[in-house]
Amino acid sequence: MAEGVMRVEVVYAAVDRQSLLSVEVPVGTTLRQALLLSGIGTQFPELDLSQCTVGIFGKVVADAEQRLMKQGERIEIYRPLLADPKEVRRLRAAKAAKTRQEREQG
Repeated sequence: MAEGVMRVEVVYAAVDRQSLLSVEVPVGTTLRQALLLSGIGTQFPELDLSQCTVGIFGKVVADAEQRLMKQGERIEIYRPLLADPKEVRRLRAAKAAKTRQEREQG
């Protein structure tokens, strides 16, 4: 590997397919810049790489425009949630309570 260059990975899993890219980027590249340099946007044109939620090794990075990449790190692109997990749990609990109440009454 050339001096001043490092290798990082970029991963994304769409509903129907996934991609893992190994990319060489200059030392001093930010997370958001590495995403753009990876070319993953051509494989998944529906992604807005300037706005999407991203993380490194499972931890969300809030400042992707400032966060400098390190050799060997893996950038993960996260899809938006389709449902709020808290709301789903609340609805499931309400349904279970209603079922329990109906059993006790009848």
